[in-house]
Amino acid sequence: QLQLVESGGGLVQPGGSLRLSCAASGFTLDHYAIVWFRQAPGKEREGVSCISAMGTSTNYADSVKGRFTISRDNAKNTVYLQMNSLKPEDTAKYYCAAVRVWVEVMCKIAENGMDYWGEGTLVTVSS
Repeated sequence: QLQLVESGGGLVQPGGSLRLSCAASGFTLDHYAIVWFRQAPGKEREGVSCISAMGTSTNYADSVKGRFTISRDNAKNTVYLQMNSLKPEDTAKYYCAAVRVWVEVMCKIAENGMDYWGEGTLVTVSS
């Protein structure tokens, strides 16, 4: 069974931190770029961050730049999203998605061409 599984979500107070994980099951991530998305209630899904297959390229949405950090450990078949200085507007279900790449290229925060999607993990930022 080939899938992505997100974990690490939960309830956190404003200003707090969470670390999300995206782990691959049934395949290896070393040739996949990863994109994190989020969807808040009543809102469209939006891209948050991306990382290239080898980790040489990262990008962030303006709304999270300077607060979130994406990283990966291909030996552990896992991608991480460290979220600091969380705000109530960060409340959303967070999804990771993987796209197969053949060479190391700059990553794009975009939905097209995703090969795998996780089911999401809920992040709630509230006092």
